[in-house]
Amino acid sequence: MKLIAPAYYKKFHCIAEKCRHNCCLGWEIDIDADTLDKYSQLGGEIGKEIRESISYEPQPHFELCEIERCPHLDKRGLCRIIAELGEGMLCDICREHPRFYNDCGDHSEVGLGLACEEACRIILMSDEYNLFEQIGEIAGEDGERFASIDFRCQVYSILKGLSDTYEKKLKAIYEKFKISPAVLDAEQWEKLIKRLEYMDRSHRDMFLNFSVDIKTPKRIEKTAERALAYFVYRHCSSAYSYDEYRSSLGFCLFLERLFVSISVFCGFQNTDEIARTISEEIEYSEENTETIKNEIFEALELFDQEKKC
Repeated sequence: MKLIAPAYYKKFHCIAEKCRHNCCLGWEIDIDADTLDKYSQLGGEIGKEIRESISYEPQPHFELCEIERCPHLDKRGLCRIIAELGEGMLCDICREHPRFYNDCGDHSEVGLGLACEEACRIILMSDEYNLFEQIGEIAGEDGERFASIDFRCQVYSILKGLSDTYEKKLKAIYEKFKISPAVLDAEQWEKLIKRLEYMDRSHRDMFLNFSVDIKTPKRIEKTAERALAYFVYRHCSSAYSYDEYRSSLGFCLFLERLFVSISVFCGFQNTDEIARTISEEIEYSEENTETIKNEIFEALELFDQEKKC
């Protein structure tokens, strides 16, 4: 099966100790079965250290230190497993981060996650979000494909339109797919944002600045456009039905409005960090993502039923 990636994908390289947000801090790092077997057979002092650092409940993972730090980071924030054993001894999640994969039926797609500082910089600087290339093959069988990629192309075509303002582009997307963040009212969004889980509780207060009606200042229009294109690529491409596509698109449009709302509230400072934080707290939490998508899906069902009546 073909493996497709955005044109900017190959620009990514881990910046290691230069990164301000080490991906080995604060995350529970699960260990896949194949890597666990490698660790069980590993000799020497480092093999012993690795095995002693593993907790097996509820599933095998590295037990973080008191300061929420992976036990295999050195003083510079670099991975000792890579340094002493090579990348081939990393567990899947460490080797692949910040990559994600989507099964699109007749091909697979890979992308970079916005929660990674360097990936975020690349994504929010690239106007080539609508260009893709085959970078290899991946195991899998071709299957039937829903028209999600065609719909994605339609969204990108609207965003790439040269004659319309950004606000008109958003309106065109809302009207074409009959979905916008306004599917929930301000009170519903406030309750939903309060219900989410947060790695950092202060982010909840920041997210409560969300507004459906926020206007996009000119200075961040291109950044908001690139962020929305990324969200659509990540969350809509593997949709298996039109209803799922619409709710996934609604989720993306919410994230885009959240980014703009917080950027305005913060006086346009550190917009890359705002996007990264949104991704880390929402995109990288399966529970938060599903909670929001389900809420949008139910609201759409109610909207469609009322429209039929």
